Amino acid sequence: MSNNSTFSSPAFAKRLARRHAAERRFKLIGLGAIVLSLAFLALLLFIMMHNGLGGLNWNFLSGSDSTDPHTAGIWSAAKGSILTMLVTLLLSFPMGVLAAIYLEEFAPRSRWIELVEVSINNLAAVPSIIFGLLGLAVFINTLNLPRSSPLVGGLTLALMTMPVIVISGRNAIKAVPPSIRDAALAVGASKVQAVFHHVLPLALPGILTGTIIGMARALGETAPLLMIGMRAFIVTPPGGVTDPSSVLPMQIFLWSDEIDKAFVQNTSAAIIVLLVFLLVMNGLAIYLRNKFEVRW
Repeated sequence: MSNNSTFSSPAFAKRLARRHAAERRFKLIGLGAIVLSLAFLALLLFIMMHNGLGGLNWNFLSGSDSTDPHTAGIWSAAKGSILTMLVTLLLSFPMGVLAAIYLEEFAPRSRWIELVEVSINNLAAVPSIIFGLLGLAVFINTLNLPRSSPLVGGLTLALMTMPVIVISGRNAIKAVPPSIRDAALAVGASKVQAVFHHVLPLALPGILTGTIIGMARALGETAPLLMIGMRAFIVTPPGGVTDPSSVLPMQIFLWSDEIDKAFVQNTSAAIIVLLVFLLVMNGLAIYLRNKFEVRW
């Protein structure tokens, strides 16, 4: 009887009304944040489309850099970005996944391993220009690799991307239920077989998500590539990973710094091309993630 009277009392009704009001305010604030973010994104897309759609034609997509804005094109920088991303992916993905597997499944618990884990977490937060300085010192000044090439750019961006893949890979492996490992070991599988045949396939969607984030960040970077000399006027598209090349973000940066206002259209059109690159990469990665996703 006393409980019923407590729940129906005016004080309880007032507290319940305040709680519901606080929930409504929180929902409105969250909705306002989403609407504001979408409004800024829509404004950015509108400005880019308005300024750049008129410059998107076959000559622009198939041409190379030029001092004349009416003949300048994006293909040389786009091909350089493709080659750079291929080098980055081929180096950072397998090495990052193997490092995550070792640290999470095989590494002994020691101070040395804890130091390595802390270092990886810190590397993920290091400013990208530091990786550019590292690439300049190691790959160009020490190893004498070709300057302003997709090879050096890919190596530098791989160093920057790898910590993100390692961290996301460890989290994805850690999320796999221990019962999966125990069941594999119980039927006679070795530790390596349990990890690579059972744990890794279940963790692969999460690993691919981390790879998406790392590669998307690498595709839009300019600071590390600026340090290794990819800010160059290059007319001929690269024939391989060792040829001089520019990349899309650097080409956008160079055109945005031009005095001729006719380059504004080229800059906006190049931004649209870069956004399409990002959407294609994310779409492909999401497709692969869903394809390999296993539910348990």
